[in-house]
Amino acid sequence: MKLLSFDIEISDIFELARYEDMEKYAPFHISVAATAISGGEERIWYSEDGQGRPALNMSPARARQLLDYLKEMQELGYMVCAWNGLGFDLKWIGHQADAVSLAAEIALRSYDPMFQFFTQAGFPVSLAKVAQAMGIAQEKLMDGADAPKQWRAGNCRLVMDYCLGDCQMTNQVVQAIARAGQVRWVTARGSVSSKPMPRLKTVAEVITDPEPDQSWMDSPMPRSRFFQWALAATETSERR
Repeated sequence: MKLLSFDIEISDIFELARYEDMEKYAPFHISVAATAISGGEERIWYSEDGQGRPALNMSPARARQLLDYLKEMQELGYMVCAWNGLGFDLKWIGHQADAVSLAAEIALRSYDPMFQFFTQAGFPVSLAKVAQAMGIAQEKLMDGADAPKQWRAGNCRLVMDYCLGDCQMTNQVVQAIARAGQVRWVTARGSVSSKPMPRLKTVAEVITDPEPDQSWMDSPMPRSRFFQWALAATETSERR
């Protein structure tokens, strides 16, 4: 399996209430990103200020370089993957790079096990809860909400390590899912549950799958919220 996972961190600080949709605080700005080839090259992506220090936000040019790299790796036959990369990472890399159409193209060809899980289960699940249930020893280095605060405080190396660690963990989780043919996660009650996932699919494939059964939910999250931006960007590009 030629696997490459990527992840981003944002520089925006806000207090998210329980069950609150973070999209209300968008658009988001990227501080740093990381890419990790399973068993191969690992890279940190950020911009520098006039003093050679990590800048608050990644420049549009650097974000575009990241998109070009992800596309190149797809062309080389790599499974380019991120946990919720469709609904978050690629959407905001495209925004930062002013290249939403390119980001959408990459997103549709990417692998997003979280989106695939949502399509089956009807609700999202965190990388940490899946990693724990799949027996992955590596753990997250911090809470994601702390990353923007640490970055602004100048603890940039800590955030870089955290971002790269999430890529490494994603690679391990994807490989574990592929081996097991299922995805397991730790539920809110602390038990382990599972869903079959005999084959990892591209985002474009998953979009064509049936809608999840959410009839048991009071306020179900629409599946389209993850991919609507990508389809809209693709349609806009095709009309040009």
